Amino acid sequence: MTDKLYYESAFIREWETRVSRIEEKADGLYLVLEKTAFYPHGGGQPCDTGTIGGIPVLDVILEEGEVFHKVESLPGGAEVSCKLDWERRFDHMQQHSGQHLLSAVFRELCGAMTLSFHLGTDYATIDVELTELSPARMLEVEAEVNRQIYLNSSISSYFVSGEELARLPLVKQPTVTENIRIVEIEGIEYNACGGTHVPSTGTIGMIKLLRADKQKGNIRVMFKCGGRALAEFNDNVRILGALSVKFNTGKDEIMDRIEKMEQEQKQLQAELTALKELNDGYAAGELLAAQEPGSRIIAQTYEQKSLKDLQSLAAKLTALTDLPVLLLSAAENKLVFAQSGKAGLSCGAFFKEHLGGFGGKGGGSDKLAQAGFTDWEQALAFYEFVKQQ
Repeated sequence: MTDKLYYESAFIREWETRVSRIEEKADGLYLVLEKTAFYPHGGGQPCDTGTIGGIPVLDVILEEGEVFHKVESLPGGAEVSCKLDWERRFDHMQQHSGQHLLSAVFRELCGAMTLSFHLGTDYATIDVELTELSPARMLEVEAEVNRQIYLNSSISSYFVSGEELARLPLVKQPTVTENIRIVEIEGIEYNACGGTHVPSTGTIGMIKLLRADKQKGNIRVMFKCGGRALAEFNDNVRILGALSVKFNTGKDEIMDRIEKMEQEQKQLQAELTALKELNDGYAAGELLAAQEPGSRIIAQTYEQKSLKDLQSLAAKLTALTDLPVLLLSAAENKLVFAQSGKAGLSCGAFFKEHLGGFGGKGGGSDKLAQAGFTDWEQALAFYEFVKQQ
């Protein structure tokens, strides 16, 4: 049985031990050590990484009481020096301890139990038994959980017997019946947990609640603790600073400037749409005037028009003529085929029948169809084919 040093102290970073077994699993090589401080996956907390005899540890799992360490290759001998990735371990300790404290505050303030915990690479989440969480209530929870951090209550962990367990006011009963480990936050809670934790609430640093979303009838709260929360704050300050410079204003006035810019953008967009509408009318008139007597189709290519521009111009043309309209844009390799309903054909059916032979994708209705091509040669070849047909 592996001697689990992470239960003795979460602050063991380096140690000497022996390799007691080498096992080759389907996904690679695994080592079993006589003693290890590498925490395996469990309880929502990811595993530790580091090195064994200078060899990187890729994964750590727990199977029937033994800790298996996945490695890139075998170390040089049976006696090995082990080293944790301490930055990763301490980050996990801050997030996990922060989760315990945050869950306790949700129980106290909102009467809501935590249903699940996930510790990801960038942020952590808990699902709490609430149907809604208003922004004001979320701020209240955040203020209280950080107040508890400032009190710097001790966090301790220890194993208990069944008799001792029965006397503890646990948050919820553990699923295991032996080797029950309790994590106690002084004056706040007793919780059955096998994870690694900081020694006091003050070591969590701070907790920032980022957002709350509905999740299967409950609320999922995204948060960051300690170093992650500080990095989030620094990112926000950097972004706000850049926006202040860009808008030449203080951070408190940024939203006003953005709202003003959005209004100006809407006005400009409305004016541009009106101008495009007018321009399409002129363009349609010029195309119709340029048609040779007896023409069977109006066809034109453009360098820069978008698909939306082609569709708008096609609508103008089919309102003025019964001839089918074929428009192609080199900028997007997009093509539009339209008709008023009196041309005796279905644009969508025509595309469905012939597009595949030219590598195009698209479709549409009887009166309007559009297609896209991976390159200009394909688009132009189909354009010429439609004209000939």
